[in-house]
Amino acid sequence: MFIYNFRINGSKVFKVFFTFLTLFLIFILVMVTYKIFYGARNDSEACVPPGDVFNIESKNYTNVLKTVHDDIDTYIGMKLNLTGYVYRMPDFKDNQFVLARNMIVSSDNQCVVVGFLSESNDIKNFKDNTWVNVTGYIIKGDYNGEIPILKVTEIKACNKPADDFVFPPDENYIPTSSWL
Repeated sequence: MFIYNFRINGSKVFKVFFTFLTLFLIFILVMVTYKIFYGARNDSEACVPPGDVFNIESKNYTNVLKTVHDDIDTYIGMKLNLTGYVYRMPDFKDNQFVLARNMIVSSDNQCVVVGFLSESNDIKNFKDNTWVNVTGYIIKGDYNGEIPILKVTEIKACNKPADDFVFPPDENYIPTSSWL
């Protein structure tokens, strides 16, 4: 008959367990850090493949506008479709206009004009305050500093939408891997 006697050294088991736990936590930290700095950008490109057109609606208008202005380089070449009215400033070139919406900024319905600076040779056919639906892609341009410009590929007149006002970007809006 054989008798085996095993002794377990508690301090060695604890050291091995603690080492594996530490390595596991470091691995998790590295993966989370990678996703925060690189993963979201790669995921967003996968969610909107090149060639697809993203439709901007009243509910996400200012969130998209803010996101694109905050990180122009990420969105260069992205195709957008949106509706707004023609708004011109005296210092614009003949082919420039803002595809504008009125953003409500206070409880007494005070509003400001917001929108993408856009370029189109066909804009000469549209008067100020005409509602249009445009499709175009984002380029980097300069107007009192570096800004995104919507290079219009298609423009057509449309009716004023029922929800013609937009609201400021959500306070808790953080671009994630969904689109923007």
